[in-house]
Amino acid sequence: MLTLNTRMMTEKNIEKAVKDLFEGLEFTREPEGLYDPLRYMISIGGKRIRPHLCLLTYAIYKDGAFDESILQPAAALEVFHSFTLIHDDIMDKADIRRGVPTVYRKWNENTAILSGDVMSIDSYKRIAKAPVEVLPQALELFSTTAAQVCDGQQFDMDFEDLECVPMSDYMKMIGLKTAVLIACSAKLGALIAGASAEDCDRLYSFGHSLGLAFQIADDWLDTYGDPAVFGKAIGGDIVNNKKSWLMTRAFEKAGDMKGNLLAAMAMPVETTEQKDAKIQAVKAIYDTLEVGEEAKQEIIRLNDMAMNCITELGLEPEKAALLENYAKKLIGRAK
Repeated sequence: MLTLNTRMMTEKNIEKAVKDLFEGLEFTREPEGLYDPLRYMISIGGKRIRPHLCLLTYAIYKDGAFDESILQPAAALEVFHSFTLIHDDIMDKADIRRGVPTVYRKWNENTAILSGDVMSIDSYKRIAKAPVEVLPQALELFSTTAAQVCDGQQFDMDFEDLECVPMSDYMKMIGLKTAVLIACSAKLGALIAGASAEDCDRLYSFGHSLGLAFQIADDWLDTYGDPAVFGKAIGGDIVNNKKSWLMTRAFEKAGDMKGNLLAAMAMPVETTEQKDAKIQAVKAIYDTLEVGEEAKQEIIRLNDMAMNCITELGLEPEKAALLENYAKKLIGRAK
């Protein structure tokens, strides 16, 4: 059992707990062809933002040690998220994830599907380690969230066949695909720690607003970010005609420029030079329409909503600061 004294609560303590948790995470050994992809997916890392938030909200309400009753549910959030990425990569025909081959490319599509399935099952085994007194609520929260993430993925795939989508539909999609799992993470930690129902709901709202801001920030970074900071090549959303926040807003504002936008989206992307040309053409339209600046304003608005939720919690200043700093790290690159 991994334990960590949280009476003197610091960001470094929580980061260490997350690091130790995933370094020690174990899966069934055999058959290797089924479980090696799970170990691979966890080993290639990631931001671990969901288990981090879960442990953070737990620590706010409960002094003492991080034991299996919170560590395993926190791990479940990342295991489930990793499962969705394995299946997303198959649906998107993605070759690279976090700088290395995706599971279905490293093994094959059938293995990736089955390994993703068992990863989802594994996440439920870990959620079941929650304290018995809150286990029904934890399972209900997690199961509802899991279904909503699948709903969001389907909406995202449906958008691929549309020329453009209303902003309300886009926000609904990212609310389901991205925000609800971050919201679940915030609420789950507090629930297991014994926080009041009202505080659990406030933390859910905090996580949901932050999750929306996080996704819009990711959209902004895909066009305007520094590749060294963003962690992948810039312009992938443009190359793939992804219905990002920027693209959605551009269509809303395009007016007489709609033809130009459609022509830019139709540009070929067979070579590196063609991809660069398309990125520059679409980005020039974004700049003219000022959708990049509007995205940053929307990120700030949603972040302010998350900060209001913290205020409503009435926490001690040092505990409120932990949530504020978490939010700053999550979306600060695009503010």
